[in-house]
Amino acid sequence: MTAFPVVSRAPIVGVGVTAARALTAEFARHNAATSAIVVGADHSSPVVAAAVEALLPGDRLTLVAGERSTADLLRDHIDGLGGWIADRVQVVESLDEAQPADVVIVGEPLSGTAGEVRDLLDRLAKHLTDGGVVTVAVPATPGRTGGAAAELFRQGALFGIGSDLVVRNQPPLRVHKLRFTPADPKVAATLAPAYRPSSVPVTRGMHIDSNGVVAAGITLGLAAVARVARPKSKLWLLPALAAGPVAAFFRDPERELPDDPAAVVAASDGRVLSVERMSDERFGPGEFLRIAVFLSVLDVHVNRVPVAGRVADYFVEAGGYANAMTAAAEHNVAAYTVLDTDRGTVVVAQRTGLIARRIVQRVPVGTLVARGERMGLIRFGSRTDVYLSADKAEALVSVNDKVIGGSSIIARWTD
Repeated sequence: MTAFPVVSRAPIVGVGVTAARALTAEFARHNAATSAIVVGADHSSPVVAAAVEALLPGDRLTLVAGERSTADLLRDHIDGLGGWIADRVQVVESLDEAQPADVVIVGEPLSGTAGEVRDLLDRLAKHLTDGGVVTVAVPATPGRTGGAAAELFRQGALFGIGSDLVVRNQPPLRVHKLRFTPADPKVAATLAPAYRPSSVPVTRGMHIDSNGVVAAGITLGLAAVARVARPKSKLWLLPALAAGPVAAFFRDPERELPDDPAAVVAASDGRVLSVERMSDERFGPGEFLRIAVFLSVLDVHVNRVPVAGRVADYFVEAGGYANAMTAAAEHNVAAYTVLDTDRGTVVVAQRTGLIARRIVQRVPVGTLVARGERMGLIRFGSRTDVYLSADKAEALVSVNDKVIGGSSIIARWTD
């Protein structure tokens, strides 16, 4: 067997650089020595290039040729790279020859029936280490892969599934990350923040969240319609000039993480509203140290994970939309992300406010998250609360302090 057919009757769908980066993100984010298999590898594919680029000296990468390549072509390609890379990359004739790996990457988009996808996933799962991840892509075009996508979610539901929509691909792809066995929360401390295509780069240090791209696009669309409908009017200038500020509301700058491994970083930009000890039976016995931060409409709205861990639970509680700076905000609509960490339970609460009515959370249950990783956003401000075990953490901020999400240290573990 010289090629691995991903699924039968699969159409030829291109994988661009952005989609390849999303497919290989789980391999690239490991700072400790790790292993990966690329199934359905093509010697000229951006997926192979991205996997090779992610290699560290202690890593191991195995390539299994797809139907549009051969093992010999892959070997020639890797040999041409030379150096230590050629020593770390193995090309095998079939998947059965590959050793189990931490990450299995399917190099070609899937298509086919739910049964075909299930059979493929069952086969790939046998080549994963405990807590390992399979990453696959399916065309995001409606109606083309409904059965396959539904099967992917069903297969990954027990121990975590992440999903990224890559619109900068032709056609657009949805990348799924599936975990069939539970991950060890301690592994999260060795991970770098995950690459997320929902954060669209504008410059090296500044991104715009995909929500902002859509909002700015709608605004420009309104300007175009107004320009056509009333060509002699200057009314179209209003939505056209608003596109820039609208996009700026969804800015997503890169942040430099602190080196201190005991540091807890802010979950959002904003001003500290309160620092208090409290009990909350929803999250377990004992006291929690809760640090609440208010986000104004001018702050960055993207939220970040304060500590490394595994997402153990996520739930939303109904409520009102009171001003987030008032005591009544305790009863606002709130989304709670509960983390298992090596220092116990940590919770991030995203609260709505008077203006903020929409919470976006992008780290599903079972996901391993790194400290400072993007986890979602609250549209147009409001408030984030971080709950830490009170007997294991010491607050380093006070009321009215200004903090920067993912960068400012709000507390430090004391044990």
